[in-house]
Amino acid sequence: MTSVLSSAAMCMAFVVGAAAGAQESGLPTPVHTAVMEVIHGKPYVMVRVNGKGPFRFIIDTGTGGDAIVTTELAMQLDLPVAGEARLNDPTGRGGQAARLRRIDTLQVAGVDFHGIKAVEHMLPSGDGDCQGMLGFTLFRDFLFTLDYVNGRLTLAGGELQPDGERAVLPFRMPDGVPIARLIIAGRAVDAQIDSGGAGLSLPQNFAAGLKFADGPTIFAKAQSLSTRFVVKAGKLATDVRLGEFTFAEPWVEINAAFPLANFGSCPMQHFIISFDQQNLLMRFEGPHKRITLGVTPAPLRLANQPTQKPGELALVPVG
Repeated sequence: MTSVLSSAAMCMAFVVGAAAGAQESGLPTPVHTAVMEVIHGKPYVMVRVNGKGPFRFIIDTGTGGDAIVTTELAMQLDLPVAGEARLNDPTGRGGQAARLRRIDTLQVAGVDFHGIKAVEHMLPSGDGDCQGMLGFTLFRDFLFTLDYVNGRLTLAGGELQPDGERAVLPFRMPDGVPIARLIIAGRAVDAQIDSGGAGLSLPQNFAAGLKFADGPTIFAKAQSLSTRFVVKAGKLATDVRLGEFTFAEPWVEINAAFPLANFGSCPMQHFIISFDQQNLLMRFEGPHKRITLGVTPAPLRLANQPTQKPGELALVPVG
């Protein structure tokens, strides 16, 4: 496969302003839905920015901030500059400055979010024709559902209830990105749940202790702001479990640069996934409990991972 520029090169760290939902605290929240277009496994939705649009944005749970806008959209809408952010890669060695742009009102699925500070930055080419990105923390006040099965985005009130980690799983989000636990060959590994990522990738140190039915062999080349690295791929000789769901001897990528696994768009598209950020719970629903996961289709985009020791600004991983 030809060399590809990973999204690690787009590594985002920025100041996140609070996103205010349309509903006041304590009042019932109606269910808001929008068509979610899924292309190459990745979810897109139409949004309005300051009453203009609609514009096409990718929904990226691997971005731990509220929003990103392209330079073209920022200039088209004359969005005011609202400060500066520092962009870093997972190694902590790279760094570059990026402008923050203020959005007065960002409307998604009929819900208005106010006072958003969005990073101005180009999007990776793998995201196709879109003008921006919606990050995970934008939806902090809602029960947020990505329904890949029916092609819908849903924002609602309510909360999830634990079920013994069958379909409802706990997660943590130290950098604003949901991280859950996968079980592989009896071992646990933390993985970002990343709708902007690609396939199922594992850290090299963890993968070294696993048995493979095929490979691993060199799959692609990628780079971050500070380093270049080789990505390998192989077919596991063991299953991967996420709650009550099993991926039967899946194909995985092996990432030498980042410390966490990544559960990207290819495995996510088998589910209806709901996120409850207030209670740090997520629910997976799907028609099959045992799932086949093949080789990640090209183009490959790696998901940026959070650093283990973030600086003054919180890393926002971009999938």
